[in-house]
Amino acid sequence: MGEADRHAGEDVRRPDPPLPDESGLTLEEYLAMQRAIGHPTRFQILRTLTENEELSASELKRGVDAESHNFHYHLNQLVDVGLVDKRKRRTADSQGFYTYYRPTAMGRGILDHGVEELMRREREFDEAYA
Repeated sequence: MGEADRHAGEDVRRPDPPLPDESGLTLEEYLAMQRAIGHPTRFQILRTLTENEELSASELKRGVDAESHNFHYHLNQLVDVGLVDKRKRRTADSQGFYTYYRPTAMGRGILDHGVEELMRREREFDEAYA
């Protein structure tokens, strides 16, 4: 029996739905988060924010290797999907408000338990077989 015929005559098992009925987010929203962090610039922005807790856009730009014309686009993508929070605040020595960015709990979670977990495992395997 060939690989293509392995389930011939059998029902193909379907996985359970990925989310509970009362989920706060839709599958599409979770997938949008995955797509957002899948871009190298957005991944770097989120990592830099988690390392620093909260940064202004200019501070963040200094810590991220991104083209100036694309930087705000990528930052806004992370805000739009809920991985980064944006807030305005006044500093003691200023006349106006400044915008600051910080990772959300979901941003921290998707970073720590997603891509970075895979990278940690690769390091562990590399060390084990070295």
